[in-house]
Amino acid sequence: MGMLVVGGTAFRVWQVARIDDRDHADVVVVLGAAQYAGKPSKVLEARLRQAKALYDEGVADYVVTGGGRREGDRFTEAEAGRKWLVDRGVPSDKVIEVGEGNDTLGTLQAVAAEVKGRGWESAVIVSDPWHSLRARTMAKDAGLDAWTSPTHSGPIVQTRETQARYILRETVALLYYRATNASADRIAIDEEVG
Repeated sequence: MGMLVVGGTAFRVWQVARIDDRDHADVVVVLGAAQYAGKPSKVLEARLRQAKALYDEGVADYVVTGGGRREGDRFTEAEAGRKWLVDRGVPSDKVIEVGEGNDTLGTLQAVAAEVKGRGWESAVIVSDPWHSLRARTMAKDAGLDAWTSPTHSGPIVQTRETQARYILRETVALLYYRATNASADRIAIDEEVG
């Protein structure tokens, strides 16, 4: 029975990773990843490129950048993301920075509070493909009507081996979240993500 649950969850992680839903929403939410002195990591930059493309296509009128800071950092992931987007032409009044949360759950809870506080309820979540199901699940649990448009570029989608490792990681993390309602982001494979 356990193998069926794990196998079925891994299949859903893989399946949702392939869905790119660009239906109109109140906001595009780009989840944070590592930043270095205000410069997005390659993982975060791939997510930001996807969020900008969605904004440029008119999927939403606002982009929310999420993510806090690690000990010793001067900038939050949200600040680095906001600066990147504004530097590339997204109007500053259309980018909402939510610099809270050091994991997916904390970030999405803070983002949901901000979004709902503005009277909005729908969001397109941008992250890595394999992270999509867990991020969407957490966003819905935080009260957002959410769907995903994952990035299909960057270091996480380069090789089959990397993809398999992330599918396994996200399967375990999602099962842990469903069992405990707690974050499992400490299951790190890559410093830029975990």
